[in-house]
Amino acid sequence: MAYILAADIGGTKTNIGIFDSKNLSGIPLVDETVLCKNYSDFNELLEDFLGGKKYPIEFACFAAAGPVRGGRVHLTNIPWVLDENELKNFLDIQSVYVINDLVALAYSIFELAEKDAVTLHEGVPEKNGTIGLVAPGTGLGMAFLVWDGSKYIACPSEGGHASFSPDSDLEIQLLQYFKDNGHHVSIESLCSGPGIYSIYSFLKAKKGFEEPGWFKKLLGEAADPTPVIVDIALDPDISMPICTETLDLFVTILTGLVNNLSLTVMATGGIYIGGGIPVKIITFLQQVNFPAFFEKRANMSTILESIPVKVVVNPKSSLHGAVRYAFSKLQVGCL
Repeated sequence: MAYILAADIGGTKTNIGIFDSKNLSGIPLVDETVLCKNYSDFNELLEDFLGGKKYPIEFACFAAAGPVRGGRVHLTNIPWVLDENELKNFLDIQSVYVINDLVALAYSIFELAEKDAVTLHEGVPEKNGTIGLVAPGTGLGMAFLVWDGSKYIACPSEGGHASFSPDSDLEIQLLQYFKDNGHHVSIESLCSGPGIYSIYSFLKAKKGFEEPGWFKKLLGEAADPTPVIVDIALDPDISMPICTETLDLFVTILTGLVNNLSLTVMATGGIYIGGGIPVKIITFLQQVNFPAFFEKRANMSTILESIPVKVVVNPKSSLHGAVRYAFSKLQVGCL
């Protein structure tokens, strides 16, 4: 019996599990979610996870948040390096695959159950049409799926590092605010977890907002201020307009990105939004008036209106996609 070791390695946490290659129901034999900051490198994490487990691993697939070239990746937001050849030696197995995390997410969407995704815009997907993916979390991942005549092929993208393109007077001010501070303003720098705090900082400066003592204390005590801002914005019992406005602007930027990605790759098969942030702020996303955004691209609005937009809410989707990728190497034509 062949066992598959798979992991989805992000900038903050790693989902890792062992799967039976003959029963790919999505249910791992054993799995864990661990914080990356607790380990100096991925090998240390593997040692900790595999210690005492008796499953004879024959195949491994690791989905990492960063550009993969020649089976090697330097993760974008943590100082880890994964290399297929080094991992083969470390695990003492012959079949190890390192892929981009959004490629893994892409391969997972064909297995999504109804409960695993929330539809933001129905649209009418085109059979075998190109599918776009975007995932704001610690960073901003992007990818797309193209039909090659017999199956879908996942293509990685580092589009999150492209320059931010403002689409309103407020967004122009946002861009200028960070340019004045000497920063290159990428899409990721605003459409990500750290980006939410950047947007908050901009609005705070623009409005001359004085943080109340209790809120300043919360931010000061938090290891990461973004969850504080998001939680306050989502709390119906707390009135903190600047937090709500921060999420509103974030969602506007994300929606603009969805529109641009849709047109860039001609995503007539749909757009899937992954990552930890959209799941958390799903109520904000469900309030988006997509047709109003489509009208801004008047000559392309008909195409945009036909493109379904969904949020992937299963946090283990990329992990399952990594398993599916490994399985495809065992059985040609699975994908």
